[in-house]
Order: sequence, then structure tokens, then C-alpha cells
Amino acid sequence: MDSLFDDERPKQEVPSPDAPLAERMRPQAIDDVAGQQHLLASGCPLRVFVERGELPSMILWGPPGTGKTTLARVLTGSIGSPMERLSAVEAGVKDLRETMQRAERHRKMGRRLVLFIDEIHRFNKAQQDALLHAVERGLVTLIGATTENPSFEVNNALLSRCQVYRLQPLSDADIRSIIERALTHDEQMKSRRIAIDDWEAVLSIAGGDARTALNAIEASSSIAPRDADGMVHITRDVLRTTVQRRVLAYDRAGDAHYDTVSAFIKSMRGSDPDAALLYLAVMIEAGEDPTFIARRMVIFASEDIGNADPLALQIALSVFQAIERIGMPEGRIPLAQGVTYLASAPKSNSSYMAIDAALALIREGADVTIPVHLRNAPTRLMKEMGHGKDYVYPHSFPGHFVQEKYFPEAIEPQAFYRPEEQGVEAEIAQRLRDLWPERYSAGPSS
Repeated sequence: MDSLFDDERPKQEVPSPDAPLAERMRPQAIDDVAGQQHLLASGCPLRVFVERGELPSMILWGPPGTGKTTLARVLTGSIGSPMERLSAVEAGVKDLRETMQRAERHRKMGRRLVLFIDEIHRFNKAQQDALLHAVERGLVTLIGATTENPSFEVNNALLSRCQVYRLQPLSDADIRSIIERALTHDEQMKSRRIAIDDWEAVLSIAGGDARTALNAIEASSSIAPRDADGMVHITRDVLRTTVQRRVLAYDRAGDAHYDTVSAFIKSMRGSDPDAALLYLAVMIEAGEDPTFIARRMVIFASEDIGNADPLALQIALSVFQAIERIGMPEGRIPLAQGVTYLASAPKSNSSYMAIDAALALIREGADVTIPVHLRNAPTRLMKEMGHGKDYVYPHSFPGHFVQEKYFPEAIEPQAFYRPEEQGVEAEIAQRLRDLWPERYSAGPSS
């Protein structure tokens, strides 16, 4: 019995020479893992666990190609535990039951099985409950991998027994490091004598996904012609031919990035949904971080639409949440919905201008001593000092409004906020003219 299970002890896996480059270059040690330094650097959680020789059950959450499976293998190998892998897409109750039986036999031999579940969010409630029971008993150490937000996709009982670690998209520097290592360490790549002539194109195709980058390099190097010196050159044209799509001239850290974002925002501000969609497509195709796009949309909803359509901010926030939850490529759909709504909505920058005007007054040194009748009075002493005295409660009056001065004594009441005659804000403008005619009689700012 022991000799049988000795074969299940972790070993250094040697990929087949026929395996894809991404598999051949999969790191075997924690120091070889690119990126994720917030988890792997000295003093960071996963590094500390490895140094202690023990792992908690955990969920690794991140976009495709960020190294979830690699991390699971490296972490398990680093502590010398046996590991089994199940795919939630393919595994059924029978597979899970058989795995637990093997875990029981491992435990009798003094070893705890690490069970890696790929796409754990696809397990149904019954399967997740079975995992919960095994984790609670200490039968297995669970490492789940998911591209979805586990807060929504993993049941709370199981989630509460796992540490959740979020993996970040690999940076361009990380991707370049991975490729350069492949070209110098993989025997097949070394023999091809590869030179990359257009890193911008390679990084654009990768979009933060190491697997995509390595696959593109391996395929391109097979079809690229050699020069007179026998070197294989990876050019933009070669990449375009290999991946069968246009490789955009888009540097996510350079002018093309900022120019495209600028055109995107200005098209929405100019109420042209079609132009905005075009620039959105450019950014998506170039591998722009979708959360960056969604953040700019949230800012735009307040800066350029504001109270002309208060629903715009809710929609932008919903798009941001959708992107975090479902990722790409499906995320392009809520992004498009948000962009078309924001571009088509009535526009107003009144709220944006109002806060800047108020900030300017403060920065000029205005005296903003709070009037006594507006001060809080939680203690007897404060009440004796007159805090809150003579404050008039608006809800006690018809229309829930009463003329009162809320500005500091040293500042003359003035209209920072000048609502536009656009959408819902037109109604707000009329209400403010009715309530504060001396302040708003001049109408919206020009």
C-alpha cells in the first residue's frame, strides 16, 4: 500500500517536448513566478506560507493567463504535499467522491492532499457543500481558481473557510520577462534564434496574458522567414499573419493610449455614441485594461452628465461592477451598453464646476467658521454654549423648506452650483430659482 502511494508524492514535472511553449515554460519554483509580488515577495502571504511549510485553503481569483494553475502547482510542490487537480467543468460527483477516498488514504499516511479545483465557480451547490465538509474536516487543503468574483460565485460557508487572493493582470514588463526567459531557456526556442522586432505588437496581443503571449511567439517563430544570418524576426506583419487579426499600433503606456482615451471621452462628451464605440473597440482590441475604461466612464458620468441624468452614474457604476464580475471578452457588452447610454445622455458639467468653485474659495483663505445655530450639540456644555440654538427644522414647514442662512457668517451666500437647462437638471434649476430667487434669479451660468 505504501509503495503504491509513494508514487503520488510530488515530483518535478517534466513537460513533453511536444507540449506548447506555455506549458514547457511553466515555473517550477516560487522565485521563477513572474508578477504577483503583492503575494509572493518577502513577507507577503503566499511566501510566508511556503516558508512555514503549510498552506491554508484558498481561492485564487484573477483574469486568464495570470498564473493561477502555476501558483497552485508551485505552492504545493514547495511544501512537499501531494496534489490532485479537478476541472469544475468536467468533474462530477463521482470524481469528487473518488478524490476524497484517495485523500482519506493520504491522511492515514500522514499527508494532506492539496485539491486544486479549476473554475471552482462552476461547481454547483451540492459539490461546493461536499468540498466544505472535506475542508472542515481537514481532509484536504483546497485551492480553487476562478476568473469570477468569488463573493458572488462561491457559497458563503465555503468562502469563509478560505483565504481569497486576487491575482493582478501581468504588466508589460512581466510579459516581456517571461518571453525573454523562454527565448533563452527553452531549447526549441534557442535553436530557432529568434529576434523580436516589435515588442509593442507582442504586448498588445498579450493583453496581460502570459499564455497568449507565449503561444503567439511560438506560432509566429514557426512561420517567420529567416534572414541572411539565420535569425528569425518576429515583426508586426508576422504576428498579424499568425494571429489572423490586425495588430493595432497602441502602446498602453504611451501616446496612443492617452490619445485614444482622450478621443473616447471627447466623443462621449460630444454626444456621438458611434465614435465613442469606435474608440472603445480600439482599446478592447489592443488589450486595454477594461477596469481602466470603466473607471473613466464613472468619472465621465459625474463630470460631464451629472444631474442632467442622475441615472448615468448608476449605470457607469453597474458597468464597472459587471467588468469586475465577468471579465473579458463578455465584458465588452456592458461596456458598450454604458458607452452608448453615456454618450446619448443630456450633458451638464455643473456639479464638476461647482465643487471646483467651492474649493477655490477655500484655498483663497475664506473664513468658514461654522455658524453657532448649525453646530452639533451632543453634550450639555455644548448646549449651554448655544450650539444648535435657534436652528430651524425644515421638515416642520410646508414644502419641507424654510428660508435660513447656512453659509458661514463671513461669506455671502452665492451659487457655486449653476444647473443647466438639460434633462432632469432643468427641473432642479427651476426648484432652486423658486427656493432661492435672490441667488438663482440670474439663471444658469453661461
